[in-house]
Amino acid sequence: MNLPYAVTFFKALAEPIRLRLVCLLAAADGQELCNCECVDALEEPQPNVSRHLKILTQAGLIQERREGRWSYYRVTTDAPAMAPLLSILVGLNDPLVQADRRQLRERLALRQEGKCVLGVQKRHLLSGTMAEGGEAPRRPHVCPSG
Repeated sequence: MNLPYAVTFFKALAEPIRLRLVCLLAAADGQELCNCECVDALEEPQPNVSRHLKILTQAGLIQERREGRWSYYRVTTDAPAMAPLLSILVGLNDPLVQADRRQLRERLALRQEGKCVLGVQKRHLLSGTMAEGGEAPRRPHVCPSG
């Protein structure tokens, strides 16, 4: 790994939503996740999730595959330093990351023949729109201590 790649790699991971996305994809155990499954699992607005997925793809941390109108993502396992990173992320015991994984399991149960066919189920997360009467409900962001 050279220095410019290392800088890009760690910058991509230095944002909480992007780190949560990589944790989610790592927990998928090689299975591809659809953009909308990530949106529903993280409870973050779709435009934000898409932007972060693009940054992670450009940094070489994840791979994108398009199938019709769906975009599927998976962790890039052959990138330098990914193997030790994945073992750390899979073992991450943060409550927010655990909630993301739980929501992902629930969301994956909606697949048909192993594919996402539903789109974003939490409509308030589409286009970053507000829910009726105010802000879209979100889980609080928790920064790790220490």
